[in-house]
Amino acid sequence: MNRVFNFSAGPATLPTAVLERARDEMLDWNGSGMSVMEMSHRGKDYMSIAAKAEADLRELMAIPDNYKVLFLQGGASSQFAMVPINLLGDKKSADYLLTGQWSKKAIAEAKRYCDVNIVADTSDSKFTTVPAEADLKFNPDAAYVHYTPNETIVGVEFPYIPDTGDVPLVADMSSTILSRQIDVSKFGLIYAGAQKNIGPAGLTIVIVREDLIGNAKDNMPAMFDYKTHADNDSMYNTPPTYGWYLAGLVFEWLKEKGGLAAIEKINEKKAAKLYAAIEASDFYSSPIDKNCRSWMNVPFVLANAELDAKFLEEAAKKNLVTLKGHRSVGGMRASIYNAMPAEGIDVLVAFMAEFEKAHA
Repeated sequence: MNRVFNFSAGPATLPTAVLERARDEMLDWNGSGMSVMEMSHRGKDYMSIAAKAEADLRELMAIPDNYKVLFLQGGASSQFAMVPINLLGDKKSADYLLTGQWSKKAIAEAKRYCDVNIVADTSDSKFTTVPAEADLKFNPDAAYVHYTPNETIVGVEFPYIPDTGDVPLVADMSSTILSRQIDVSKFGLIYAGAQKNIGPAGLTIVIVREDLIGNAKDNMPAMFDYKTHADNDSMYNTPPTYGWYLAGLVFEWLKEKGGLAAIEKINEKKAAKLYAAIEASDFYSSPIDKNCRSWMNVPFVLANAELDAKFLEEAAKKNLVTLKGHRSVGGMRASIYNAMPAEGIDVLVAFMAEFEKAHA
């Protein structure tokens, strides 16, 4: 078997140990005689899997008791609508920070439900920076403030958590959740698609403060009401059971690695090594402001764009795959989530030096 170093932005690489355990348990989970994929979500065996996954996530992130953890479908994109549906209440407007394509999509969806006040817009920089914290002026009457801590496509990341006072802070953490320690109590709601740092596509995690649940209008679909899912332990309908199970295995793997304090140090070191290689070269460059470069998604461009195709072709021969940048940005992008081993960074950096020597 020849496993490649998969730098895809998502669905992304998963820990080999997790895949191996899932393989070993595929036909018979814990002596049950069946696969997790075949289990009733209301059966005793699956309920134990679901409960342990939630308990492990709560432990990893130190989630306070007054927060509900929901395991949902629909991807992070469904949360672009569910957030205003559930958090607006009697208010008419919400504050948004526009820092990339994902926050742009969240804004477009929110405009279906409320007046959107764009507090900051970094499009003039081509989304290569984030607003200065001191420049943010939030509306104290806003229903909530929404931002995207890490914009996957451009690789720009907030180095701070905005202080929104009494207004609930909402974060799309799809590409940063579990990559480092955070203080969950600073947020009213956190949501994340699973396919980057949690597990396979199809599962979405929502961590929501209890006082923000139960405010959806009566005419909204039951499936889009957080209260529906909170009251039914995320089992109002059949949840994405196998994705939930695999997420649980990832949570166990993270605990075995030493938790988020340990993985944070690993991630910081991986990103620093790759950025250092880019900075040390005249052949490669990063378009992102040094103060807000992502740990998870590292875009870079070659001095001669005509070499892009050759770079990708030769990288693949070294088992370095899915390095092509997003079509809206171009160049290269290395997504280095939790499951990307340090060896992958070493091999990539060595290849970059080799390619530069041959083509500079």
